[in-house]
Amino acid sequence: MRGLVETARRWAAEGRAGFLARPVAEQGFGPRDPAGALLLDAGGECVGSLYRGVFDAELVAEAGAWSPGATARVCEVSVGAEEAAEARLTCGGRAEILLQPLAAVPAQWWELLARGVGVALVTRLNERADQAVSEVVRAGDTPVDEAGRRAGELLATRRPGRDAVYGDAVYGDTGLVLVEACPSEPHVVIGGPASGELAQLVGAQARLLGWGAQCVGTVAEAEELLAARRDAACLVMLSHDPEFDVPTLRAALALGVPYVGALGSRRTTARRREGLEAAGVARADVARVHGPIGLDLGARTPAETALAICAEILAVLSGHGPDGAPGAPGLPESGGPLR
Repeated sequence: MRGLVETARRWAAEGRAGFLARPVAEQGFGPRDPAGALLLDAGGECVGSLYRGVFDAELVAEAGAWSPGATARVCEVSVGAEEAAEARLTCGGRAEILLQPLAAVPAQWWELLARGVGVALVTRLNERADQAVSEVVRAGDTPVDEAGRRAGELLATRRPGRDAVYGDAVYGDTGLVLVEACPSEPHVVIGGPASGELAQLVGAQARLLGWGAQCVGTVAEAEELLAARRDAACLVMLSHDPEFDVPTLRAALALGVPYVGALGSRRTTARRREGLEAAGVARADVARVHGPIGLDLGARTPAETALAICAEILAVLSGHGPDGAPGAPGLPESGGPLR
């Protein structure tokens, strides 16, 4: 969704009658992007990615036949195995896709996404699914209802996710409520010189996952970056300099960043632990430092070690590590019509 920001804001400035499409229920397809979305117009221009474009023509046709006064439409689409293979999808599937005029999506949504803020969009549809009202929920907002609570849960996973509920059993609404979360993107802060082989490989692996990555060489530089991105920063300490690693680890722990890890031998790990405790860091907080760093993948080479480090970060952020948040569920496995 963040990749659509520039186009959405440009189309809005031009007054173009664009539409935003994203799934509210899916079944099949195999692995898919949990934040997949598409911007399109009735003229056939499409920006973004949704099921590798297999439904783009259908959605453009729906946009071209838009009912005056409607602010939403839910389109049921499906694709068979043969056509899915041609589109390079893992398998066939079916989905319900919510189509909304770009003008019906709050401008604040795009503004906050552009700033990298963790934010969720809660969209409520009426029973006929032809009218929708969307509101923005920021990470850390106090929830005012069950939809806001669910938005906070999804944002807490620190991974993009969607959840859709039909009926009023949970949210107190008579139609569909779609909750879409776009947490701040992980940003790996690497403690150590940028010229180091492992630092370069960790950065490359992080960027392959769509994360940010930056090397820092001083405590002040590290503190500034960690504080600026405290809800999404992940510290990977590679330096063994006691004047750098202990103060930086202490700052990361004090800020409560999602992941703190440090490379080193048992002796180095013990030295850091003693240094942190001597600096007044509680043992429970010291225990949050992942060391030895990285998942046990049997890594031997620098490239394999970088993979193990990023795999551990991913596990923690997605809730599969010892201090991670609960994982986010996928969309409902439903291909039927709205009730």
